Amino acid sequence: MKHYIFIALAIISFQGISQNFFPKMSVSQIELKTNRYDTDTTANALVIYDYGKSFFDSETFWLRCQIEQKIKILRPEGVDRGQYEIKLYKGKSSKERIKNIKATTYNLENGSVKTSSLKKDAIFEIEEEKYTVVKFVLPEVKVGSIITVSYETQSRFISKYQPWYFQGEDPVIYSEYNTSIPGNYQYNIKLVGEIPLDTEETGIEKECVDFGYNGSADCSIAKYVMWNIPAYKPEDFTTTALNYMSRIEYELSVIKGFDGSVDKLTKTWADVDKELRTDKDFGKQISKKSLVKKVLPSEIIKLEPNIEKAKAIYKFVQDNYKWNKKYSRYDVSIKNLLKEKIGSIFEINLLLENLLSSQGFKIYPILISTRANGLATKVYPVLTDFNYVILKTTIDGKDYLLDATNPYLSFGEIPFRTLNQYGRLMDFEDGSYWEDIVIENSSYRQHRVLLDDFTSVSVTGKIESKFTGYHAHNSKESYDKNANAYKENKAEQYESIEVTSHDVVDFEKDNYDFKELIDFEFEPEFIGNKIYLNPFLIKFFEHNPFKLQERTYPIDFGYKDTYSYTMLIELGNDLKILETPKALNIKLPNDSGSFTFNTSIQNNILTLNFKVSFDKAVYSSNYYSYLKTFMNRVVDIQKNALVVLEKQE
Repeated sequence: MKHYIFIALAIISFQGISQNFFPKMSVSQIELKTNRYDTDTTANALVIYDYGKSFFDSETFWLRCQIEQKIKILRPEGVDRGQYEIKLYKGKSSKERIKNIKATTYNLENGSVKTSSLKKDAIFEIEEEKYTVVKFVLPEVKVGSIITVSYETQSRFISKYQPWYFQGEDPVIYSEYNTSIPGNYQYNIKLVGEIPLDTEETGIEKECVDFGYNGSADCSIAKYVMWNIPAYKPEDFTTTALNYMSRIEYELSVIKGFDGSVDKLTKTWADVDKELRTDKDFGKQISKKSLVKKVLPSEIIKLEPNIEKAKAIYKFVQDNYKWNKKYSRYDVSIKNLLKEKIGSIFEINLLLENLLSSQGFKIYPILISTRANGLATKVYPVLTDFNYVILKTTIDGKDYLLDATNPYLSFGEIPFRTLNQYGRLMDFEDGSYWEDIVIENSSYRQHRVLLDDFTSVSVTGKIESKFTGYHAHNSKESYDKNANAYKENKAEQYESIEVTSHDVVDFEKDNYDFKELIDFEFEPEFIGNKIYLNPFLIKFFEHNPFKLQERTYPIDFGYKDTYSYTMLIELGNDLKILETPKALNIKLPNDSGSFTFNTSIQNNILTLNFKVSFDKAVYSSNYYSYLKTFMNRVVDIQKNALVVLEKQE
């Protein structure tokens, strides 16, 4: 009875949200008349019903996946939802196939429902190297239409059981996936994304597959359901969508034969460690003193084995070996790198490992997946998840992460592309383990602005800017490659001021920070003897980067971040303060960030201090509404803060 009560409550809740859309394939007039989805008024289309069923055919033993979809077109941008493209994989001895394609467009015309069905001659197949691409376009699709599509795919490639995407570019009212897996196949099953399942039911179906004289197998069956799924809409401060788009994935781990044989396809990390230790592209490239015996110059070898020696070795690799923009974990040859002076990520960083370890430093490679590549699976080892390697060492009790592929990194820094939460530290003596990739220091962008001379028509001043950590990397590279172009671009960026001189201070490519001094002048608003001044001559945020109604994936800055802006106005004897902005102090939940803005007067100098700090590298989606409100206030202050001064006669 409890089960039926739950379903009834779910239907009532659904009807309150769905606005006359019903999760089934039949189409009603009320659905055709309803052209708005209040839960997401920006949606171009709405997936009303998304149904999948995957099972093994009892006669052919092919994996069959039956799909049914019903979609409402809400805006002109959604009309292309009627264009379908389905990729079917081609292997050496077999290829996937598609059957029973049916598609219909429903439109409301003069109070009646008009249907337009897909013709067989409108279905096309395009042969590519690894895929057959099946394309078709539904007829008469326009704003207000509802389209229904169904088809079945069949595959002999069972290592990857058919995955199911609950979430996509459009909101979904109802998504259901049903699976049936024979007991002689075991899959690792992974639910990706932060949206929980509304229904997860599992059971056993007896003798679901008959293998003839060899016997039969029971099947593990499952039903997964999600209701009212928001669209996945890409926004700033995230990694690849594959990290967070809600879906179920499968990886074949064990095949059990009727003769009692067991074939384990998914290995343990102990198995992987053993494999990598003897791998010609990895383990065989590590800690080979003979390989780098004559590489380092004598002045470095003579140094004491301390932090300064490690930095010297690191800089030697940065200065003498260039990254070829390749990530591949295969065909790694440090010998070739030493000869050609150019190589892949793995070659350059494993050369650094060899040089450091040859001089007595204990170095551990860390396999990672870059931000663009997606998070590596933790549930079970998948070596193909990893496309990058960095190093870890400990010197005088302090841990350092190293990557020598970028000459603009300082010792202990790793590129932004590598900031993807965690990696697998390879310790061939005691066993590998997961290592969190944590950047302890906050990266700063700081500006100190001094206004020191108010004439009758203009104001002159100075800007002292300092960029640290990840804020410094692009500036260092741009300035080093073309100093004049860098200065010209910077002058164009500061639209509200005219740059009269620009100097970069103590520049070194591998410095942690980047400093510059700018002299400028600008024209504030003069009305009579009053001066109206927005103090933010430089704005950190022109607009709020957070615009979604709802975000279901984390806000990933990659690193802790701080923005600081100070303006000092020398009042002298001829300026009087009439108005200053109100002070403001805002904190994010759990002291995870703050925004302060205040003014003070001392020694006849008006000082305005503005500081925004994000004290977490990654915020869960639960923080989104707070961050959105937080950033609204930050942007508003920068745009609308006002200082009013009066010139004394």
